[in-house]
Amino acid sequence: MALSHEDRRWMAQALALSARARGSTAPNPRVGCVLVRGGVAVGSGLHHGAGTAHAEGTALDAAGAAARGATAYVTLEPCAHHGHTPPCADRLIAAGVTRVVAAIGDPDPRVDGKGFARLEKAGIQVQTGLLAREAERLNAVFLHHHRAGTPLVTLKAALSLDGQLSAACGESRWITGLTARRVAHRLRLDHDAILVGAGTVRRDDPRLSIRLDGDEETRLVAILSLSLELDLGARVFSRRDPDSVIVYTGPAGSAERARVLASVATVVRVGADERGLKLEEVLSDLGARGMYSVLVEGGGMTLHRFVSQGLAQRAALFHAPIALGAGGATPMLAGAAVSAPTAGWSLERDGVVALGRDQLTVGRWVPARSSGA
Repeated sequence: MALSHEDRRWMAQALALSARARGSTAPNPRVGCVLVRGGVAVGSGLHHGAGTAHAEGTALDAAGAAARGATAYVTLEPCAHHGHTPPCADRLIAAGVTRVVAAIGDPDPRVDGKGFARLEKAGIQVQTGLLAREAERLNAVFLHHHRAGTPLVTLKAALSLDGQLSAACGESRWITGLTARRVAHRLRLDHDAILVGAGTVRRDDPRLSIRLDGDEETRLVAILSLSLELDLGARVFSRRDPDSVIVYTGPAGSAERARVLASVATVVRVGADERGLKLEEVLSDLGARGMYSVLVEGGGMTLHRFVSQGLAQRAALFHAPIALGAGGATPMLAGAAVSAPTAGWSLERDGVVALGRDQLTVGRWVPARSSGA
């Protein structure tokens, strides 16, 4: 059966449902489900997070007997394993659903095609790929973690009009205004960890906490430091236990400095080469610690290394309407320049938002496209 305009309409509703759970389901995916029989929705549901009912289960409970003979529109492959809830594939079979339209498969090894196979074995028609791109974007963090085993990396920077992170004197507070800074704190809230280079800690002494509406929250903080020359009195170490701050260093990092820092942070050694610490090993370690997403906040060399090594998936760039000039200022990407525009790194924009006097651009890093000239 070919997918129709009506199928597309119902899947769009399922996606809209799953989007309502944004930020609340981690480490689980966002899932929406709509059950349709005779052109009428008879049940719908969304997943709210680990330990709560799955979207399909909620939709089936709402539909009751009306689910028999219905089509289920679901944004992600129904699960086939026992967890906090029974397998959704089994519930759809038991309810008498005759067709399942899914946007994308689930790469979680406990599912990964098993849900579709179980449905098809029971005689249920399964169709996939409808609004797949939208579903991929909605669950980008979950999908990346399960496919790569590492966190999805978002680069965040506050920039002048001419692309500088700070003025020649090193001052970067405050390039952007209050509204942009509040949105930046919400970005931290949406990520599992925050990563910076040691230079940022020494220069700016940031707290790297989430401060919204008078409350202060924290996330795991990762600091890259070959030398381990960090001040124990730095604000990032205050009001945190050592398990919530990880300092990554290389094989040659001072054993004495590591011992001293152990009172305020967890020191982890990774490989190093001529470019510095091996970022792939840093990300693998964070993934093994259950981190699904990392917000990289600088500085310029750190941002450059993530982009140039193809390790950044997304960007959130705040631009202020001021120019700082190039003489001694710090550009967003402070490493070596590319040889030609076609060798550069391109950002495919998902959106541009006005934030008072400032502007936020969000997008995905993609290889630069040749102009063909």
